[in-house]
Amino acid sequence: MVDATSGHEALSFMDGSSGYNQIRMALSDEEMTAFRTPKGIYCYKVMPFGLKNAGTTYQRAMQKVFDDMLHKYVECYVDDLMVKSKRRQDHLKDLKVVFDHLRKYQLRMNPLKCAFSVTSGKFLSFIVRHRGIEIN
Repeated sequence: MVDATSGHEALSFMDGSSGYNQIRMALSDEEMTAFRTPKGIYCYKVMPFGLKNAGTTYQRAMQKVFDDMLHKYVECYVDDLMVKSKRRQDHLKDLKVVFDHLRKYQLRMNPLKCAFSVTSGKFLSFIVRHRGIEIN
């Protein structure tokens, strides 16, 4: 995944905003998250952090959302998303397609952890550049 990121003129890095909490729980699974308080019994409607399969479930959802783009101009690892364009002039078009998918599936990114149209950046503990990758 990281090897496929070198050789791109423009890169954008995004991070899911409370990623797991954006995934709706299956109705049949909600009762498994139930907890009791003095005011009653409650259960989660969205996937909380800490569930055994939360990371896998989130990764599967992201792969489904970006299936037609993965390894072409999108790389995704759990809540880390990278848009890569071989040519700088194509980057805005690629970003628009990604944002359209994010909007369609009502997924939010954390603007404080995003970097758009840069020549290098950190992805999965590597520094990704047009000319190659380095260990951070």
